[in-house]
Amino acid sequence: MIVIISSKGDTLNSKVDERFGRAAFFIRIETESMAWQAFENTAVSNAHGAGIAAAQFVIDQQAEVVLSGDFGPNAANALSAAGLRMETLSAGGNSPAGNRSRMSPIRPTM
Repeated sequence: MIVIISSKGDTLNSKVDERFGRAAFFIRIETESMAWQAFENTAVSNAHGAGIAAAQFVIDQQAEVVLSGDFGPNAANALSAAGLRMETLSAGGNSPAGNRSRMSPIRPTM
């Protein structure tokens, strides 16, 4: 399963970003192999439509689950329409590594 987490940084020790569409990075984790990769959110500087652009990125990554502090209504609608499960995490809370109860060990992919 592919899980994507909104993150304030590009490592598993970075805090979760509470703003899905404006998150600095997305951490993509493949739960079967435990491989992970960080992606800079190119939609963060969009004047409008950052949530929808971020949702499209997540959909393109073939994620099944998305974890974030909050999803705006447009992003939530796009993710829901694509059949993705959204989970809300506490804003600025645990790092992606801290939210991986079944995700150990994790290794980066390039």
